[in-house]
Amino acid sequence: MKITRRDFLKKTATGVVLAGVATGLPVNVFANEKTVKIGMNIPMTGDYAPWGLPGLYGCEIIADDINAAGGVKIGNTNYKIEMVSFDHAYDTEKTIQGYKKLVLEDDVKMVMMLGGSTVSSILPWAQRKKMLTTTLLPSDITPKSEYVIATCESHPLYNVTGVEWLAENFPEAKTAVIVTNNDVEWGLQSASTYKAAFEVAGIKVVDVNLHGFDVTDFAPIVSSVLAKKPDIFCMATSFYTTPLMEQLYHQGYKGKIISCTLDYYNEIIAKTSKEFVNGTIFQFPDFDDPALLQEGIHFPDPNGFDAKFRKNHPNDWSAVAWEYPAILLNWIEGAKAAGSVEPTEVLKALKSNKKPNFVFGGGRWWGSELWGLDNAIVGRWPVVVIEDGKARIKEFRSLTDWLDKNNDILKKNMKALGLRTV
Repeated sequence: MKITRRDFLKKTATGVVLAGVATGLPVNVFANEKTVKIGMNIPMTGDYAPWGLPGLYGCEIIADDINAAGGVKIGNTNYKIEMVSFDHAYDTEKTIQGYKKLVLEDDVKMVMMLGGSTVSSILPWAQRKKMLTTTLLPSDITPKSEYVIATCESHPLYNVTGVEWLAENFPEAKTAVIVTNNDVEWGLQSASTYKAAFEVAGIKVVDVNLHGFDVTDFAPIVSSVLAKKPDIFCMATSFYTTPLMEQLYHQGYKGKIISCTLDYYNEIIAKTSKEFVNGTIFQFPDFDDPALLQEGIHFPDPNGFDAKFRKNHPNDWSAVAWEYPAILLNWIEGAKAAGSVEPTEVLKALKSNKKPNFVFGGGRWWGSELWGLDNAIVGRWPVVVIEDGKARIKEFRSLTDWLDKNNDILKKNMKALGLRTV
């Protein structure tokens, strides 16, 4: 059954309040009403801003909708939700400053973060404070990171679903090249996962180019890998999808293109052509996609959320626009189950649910096989393809099934690139 924004809001407030909203009568004020603060220690300026600021905008939409309907009842108390943000600009010193401010001064009950070096910088202090912290990079999880969880994005694991779909639908594609940045947090993690997925699919990787962040001219890189005549060009989790796509277009590439993200794909189309970008495979849908209305999606009224976001922030949609809101919704479920907003109680309630609601369905806790702790929720993930200039979900595929069968191959490829596994 489709979960609408209206249905979700009915579950978060009492009938008395919503009756007032529905009829236009004055809304009753809860005698026992408080505000719970949720922190976001994220990049809102600088190069990483597209993976931070849109998430704040999305969370504000969800919080405003919940608050307008009367708040959320947790235990015997009704709470309004307040988002409190700090811009660390992906600087570790600012990250530590912001984290301590959010916890000590603002008294937030959860801190949402992007991940990587920013999470590792606050981890010892967060563990001592037992502060519930979320990341979009589950590779941040260690056997000792009890209070760090990844309830939405399982980067880069879900990339295997795109390769699996590509191999089944284009069996003639037998060779691939990978071009991406050489950082540990995104590039190497993603490249190793794509290598594992290609290996499982029987696709030979004929070249891997891991470049630094100082590259300004991608023409030589693209021409060198295209000399191998690959059937598939893989960008993994590249920070440079637009210039790479431009070079592929100008150098006349005709094969399949696969990438983790394709944020701001309209800009890529404008710099190349709709016909060229059509058929590109990646992993992040727009939320106006009709496929998100089917049963099993755990996000209230995704199409309405998409419309409101694009109206308020027309040029800011990115992969994280819905991810941080999905984490906020997970926290609300955990807090309601715990009857408490306290971080340790919410974490306990979340972890006790062996079949947690995952945004695309089929969720379960996972991670001990790779990172030493089951603190990431994995489930179904969409395979997205550009069709007629628009991102469209082609299929939801089970990440958990792939991991159950191929975790050893994944670990082998991660270790080959020097990445940490248990």
